[in-house]
Amino acid sequence: MFAKFMTAGLVGSALLATVAFAQSPTAPSDRAPAPAAASSSSFQGNWRASKLVGLSVYNDNNESVGSINDLLMDKSGSIKAVVIGVGGFLGVGEHLVAIPFEKIKFVNEPIVYSGTNTAPAAATPSKPNPWYPDHAVFNATKDELKAMPEFKYST
Repeated sequence: MFAKFMTAGLVGSALLATVAFAQSPTAPSDRAPAPAAASSSSFQGNWRASKLVGLSVYNDNNESVGSINDLLMDKSGSIKAVVIGVGGFLGVGEHLVAIPFEKIKFVNEPIVYSGTNTAPAAATPSKPNPWYPDHAVFNATKDELKAMPEFKYST
């Protein structure tokens, strides 16, 4: 019985070895050149989509109205809409609204608050990040956004 297993193992190894030896190695000059890697400087001014998700959305009165939950794009890769989450706590009870991408304004400079006691401390001046904006602006109140039709993902 043991001899049958040994024979089968040797025959299988021999078959695998013949397949490996039958392949002809290609010389390095026969290979197509690898495509040139693009440097980060060639993408200067482009934003990372992963950094836009979670970005705070304010209205023209610098009131926080929600945050970006998702970006909707067509098959060619063009962003068509921004899904904004309004209200809720930690995603529970959040109202999702899809806004056309061209209606959202992105701002690189941080919001500067007035000197009222209820407003957060003024933002310290900093160099804007070249890979994503500081915040987005859509001129609507939280109540107006909640009154808009809710966006639901199709299943």
